[in-house]
Amino acid sequence: MLIVVNVFAIIAAILFYNQKIRPEPVMLGSCIWVCMMISIWFVLPYSIYRQSSTFKESYSIFINQSGIRLDNERGYVNWTWDLFSKYFESLHFIHLYFDGKSFFLIPKENIEEEMLNSLRILLKEKINP
Repeated sequence: MLIVVNVFAIIAAILFYNQKIRPEPVMLGSCIWVCMMISIWFVLPYSIYRQSSTFKESYSIFINQSGIRLDNERGYVNWTWDLFSKYFESLHFIHLYFDGKSFFLIPKENIEEEMLNSLRILLKEKINP
């Protein structure tokens, strides 16, 4: 849908520039594009985060030589290193992939640099050595 709206807006802008159409289609395309962006960037994430209790809970993560343990007040889960197929580090997260479609994110914002460096070494050793 986003592609269709963008193509419509671009074609309308080109036709308006060439004086083939009036300005109303350009304005319509721009309004639809702005409404879609507001809904995708603000309304949709807010409604998902507000409804799900997962995003309201607090978690603790423990990483050691045997695997990863994720705790909260309702319970815990353990993952051994052999469950992960690969990992990827982005600017704000460490992505641990179980398979091609499922992954786990570790936010890097509260990890000290020294701990982050030792985590990188551990990930290189344990995931696809």
